[in-house]
Amino acid sequence: MSGTAEVDPTATLSPSKLDLLAGWLPQQSWFDGDPTDLERVAFFRFADPDDEVGLDCMIVRSLSTVYHVPVSWRAEPLDEGDLIGTLEHSALGTRYCYDATTDPVYVAELVRIIREGDTAAEIVPVGSDEPLPVTIAVAGTGVVPGVDVRGHLRLIRILDEEHEDTHAARGLLLGTWTYDGTEREDVLAVLR
Repeated sequence: MSGTAEVDPTATLSPSKLDLLAGWLPQQSWFDGDPTDLERVAFFRFADPDDEVGLDCMIVRSLSTVYHVPVSWRAEPLDEGDLIGTLEHSALGTRYCYDATTDPVYVAELVRIIREGDTAAEIVPVGSDEPLPVTIAVAGTGVVPGVDVRGHLRLIRILDEEHEDTHAARGLLLGTWTYDGTEREDVLAVLR
């Protein structure tokens, strides 16, 4: 397991995470949903080795489509990152939210997890030793030693068979979960 991500479930966020995404998602070429109909149906986190950047990976539903939307949370602006917006966190203050695919901390951790066959972090509430229930089990497949991996990442944004292109994959990030009573295994990212 790749560490522990500490969260404060009692904190208030203004705007909420979904309200923040509702303003950004319609601008994305891969989003074909209704921003007023967003629901977070699963989530997982990665742990920043320096414990400075929140690496928050959300699975959201809009209409009948399920999307993989990883974001990073920072205390300070990130040069050249794709800013989704800012919110006020009752304990941490102003947080800058970025499309995680443009955040080097997220990209490095995603590549490491795929290459090493590691898993997502345990999510533990502040002041507790008990992790939150897992809503999606996430793991990298690992890469066979000696295999040439160029390090090109492709994040799968729409979770369905049509968008699950694993051509020339050297390693994958897989998510196993239950949605609407059905067991699923989705490819979340491809390392070529």
